[in-house]
Amino acid sequence: MEFHLSSFSFILLFLTGLVAGFVDSIAGGGGLISLPVLLSVGMPPQLALGTNKLQGSFGTLASAATFIRKGTVKLNESIHGIVFTFMGAVLGAWSIQQIQAGFIRHIIPVMLLFVFFYTLFSKDLGTRTSHPKMGKHLFFTLFGLGLGFYDGFFGPGTGSFWTGGLLIVMGMDMTKAAGTTRIMNFTSNIVALFVFIIGGNVMYSAGLCMAAGQIIGARAGSGLAIKKGASFIRPIFLTMVFLTIVRLIYVNYF
Repeated sequence: MEFHLSSFSFILLFLTGLVAGFVDSIAGGGGLISLPVLLSVGMPPQLALGTNKLQGSFGTLASAATFIRKGTVKLNESIHGIVFTFMGAVLGAWSIQQIQAGFIRHIIPVMLLFVFFYTLFSKDLGTRTSHPKMGKHLFFTLFGLGLGFYDGFFGPGTGSFWTGGLLIVMGMDMTKAAGTTRIMNFTSNIVALFVFIIGGNVMYSAGLCMAAGQIIGARAGSGLAIKKGASFIRPIFLTMVFLTIVRLIYVNYF
């Protein structure tokens, strides 16, 4: 799909990638920042979605690498989740091409509201580790397939669901949950990106320009998240979940 951008638009997209990468690496929701800007420069929706997946994949990779390098998360502990997230995302990306996603749009805000209020009123949630409510392999099988499918099928709020599940079900602290979320997000992002590439719906020049900003922002944000911990991540996480809920309700009903 042929589409041209001005020099100013490329500067705007770089700065957008920088901010989105910073926010997304801490609490998710970077797409709330990047996708509207891609649409605002006149990019057609399908091209904007594919380009957003390209730039976002660089951000989640940079963020995940920082969490792994700092020792906050271990890649070998996430292999089971990566495999099942990949499988779920492939199935979701295939399914979205066969059926309409409209029905799921009405369910997601309700589920995110549960994550938001549970986190809001559980003051100690994420401040320290607690006993898991489910075995690790079972959790990553169920959540990997489910959230991988959801990200490939629809997408908004995937990071919030991962972080919420890791906090509530697996009892992780906020920093480790954030790091593990970035690994799973990167996995499903790559699958969705591949589907958009096959469909010819990626503008590489814009995506790579934003990716440069994403990498810088993601490294800075994940470094701060590791350094400052739950007290820093929690309010940003709650804010991004709330904004995601508002956006979905607005898109669905107004």
